Amino acid sequence: MEKTIIALEIGSSKIKGATGSVSPDGALNVKAVEEEPITDIVRYGCILNVVDTAQAVRNVINRLEQREAPRKVEGVYLSIGGRSLSAQSVDIERRLPSETIIEQDIIEDITAEALEYPMNDRTIVDVTPREVLIDNRVTTRPTGVMGSHVLARLNLVSCRTQLLRTLSVVIEDRLGLNIMGTFVRPLALADLVLLNEEKKLGCMLVDFGAETTTVAIYRGGILVHLAVLPMGSRNITRDITALNYLEEQAEELKKVGGSAFPTLESTHAPGQPDLVAINNYVSARAAEIIVNIVEQITYAGLTPDCLPGGIVIVGKGARLNGFNQRLEQLSHLKVRQGAPGNRLRILDGRIQIADSVDVLAILSKAAKSDPKECMTAPVAEQPAAATETYATGTTTAPAASNQGGTRAPAANPGNNDSVLSNAGSISTPAGSNQGGTHAPTTNTGSQQAPRPVPTTPKPVSEPIPAPKKPNLFARGYNQLVTKVANLITNSFEEEEDEE
Repeated sequence: MEKTIIALEIGSSKIKGATGSVSPDGALNVKAVEEEPITDIVRYGCILNVVDTAQAVRNVINRLEQREAPRKVEGVYLSIGGRSLSAQSVDIERRLPSETIIEQDIIEDITAEALEYPMNDRTIVDVTPREVLIDNRVTTRPTGVMGSHVLARLNLVSCRTQLLRTLSVVIEDRLGLNIMGTFVRPLALADLVLLNEEKKLGCMLVDFGAETTTVAIYRGGILVHLAVLPMGSRNITRDITALNYLEEQAEELKKVGGSAFPTLESTHAPGQPDLVAINNYVSARAAEIIVNIVEQITYAGLTPDCLPGGIVIVGKGARLNGFNQRLEQLSHLKVRQGAPGNRLRILDGRIQIADSVDVLAILSKAAKSDPKECMTAPVAEQPAAATETYATGTTTAPAASNQGGTRAPAANPGNNDSVLSNAGSISTPAGSNQGGTHAPTTNTGSQQAPRPVPTTPKPVSEPIPAPKKPNLFARGYNQLVTKVANLITNSFEEEEDEE
């Protein structure tokens, strides 16, 4: 059966939502993308104002629901990113008493230990394998191999626990939605816009956002470095405000007259903005961001010639005039704009793919990870029959006529007390005939005085309280144990790039 999934990306300048349908064979069709501009309620990817963020998310959800009316959104997939995101390499090893066939339970035991790695006020949100060695030999499929010593090198991707806590408060507590799953944004972006050939050769993914710039470096098909720089395109805009412009004006001047290359000749006309002065700020800040991006190659222990796949850049900040060209010039690497290519089928021609690639990456990742239905069932699929609760349990009321006779009225002031139970629900008479008319229960003693019927009758059945939602961190941990064990076993078998 086709499933409808919802993805949310809560950024520093916008909140984006996307709707997609996943067919039984796993194909994803993107149906809608909506966004809501925000200012100063999310900083560097971390939610500061819970109330305003919840309202902005609700606005996006409402517009997505209008596309699928009368269905309602029940759950969402979330993006994890921001300044606190980081990755560190850990080595987990097992020394066995004798040469043994490595089974899945050994891999799962290694996985559990990795996920329990001590973190100070941080939570592990993803794990990616680097390599697995058995008796000091690298192996791409450890299960089934004979050995006595197993060494697994893993990347632990983590973020501040507070970031996850505020996400849970906004989505689950304030909006009453279920969190179906979370995905690390740069890793999801890499899966969507990078070619497997680029990952194997060595490449850099740059996500140039409003307040952060995320750099992920791949080599040999695996993630070798992840860093989030606390600077983005908004830094350039706010630099321009030093020339006595409002931020909205500075943003427009950056687009019109800004460039990553310094201006050599003055073109200032009386009464017009001084574009040379403006571009001095733009080019200086752009150069600072580029230098920090390029420096990540050194931090990863590599050199530019180790990345023949070049740099793939996404994000609206990369639209700054000359930015990609100057990045190419200073890094000595080829630079291309990241795009999904034919990996996504877009049903709405109004969707700006380049502006929505971040939320589309989360949607694509969810579609490949045993997707769960995120919306209520269509009206045609909802059961029409009502239910009535009896003393002996719950049964479905007949849609039209009853099956064998006439049911006694639910409440009658003149009837005996047996008609209305103490709990306020209809009770089945003890001496009734299943094929004929229900008869009132016969009293063997004196007639009991009828109980007054209350003015406002009690409901037929009390609502069953909703089960308490499991903790977001516990759910994430249980999912990661299984996921990482499978990754260690099978991650090195990569699919070929699509034509």
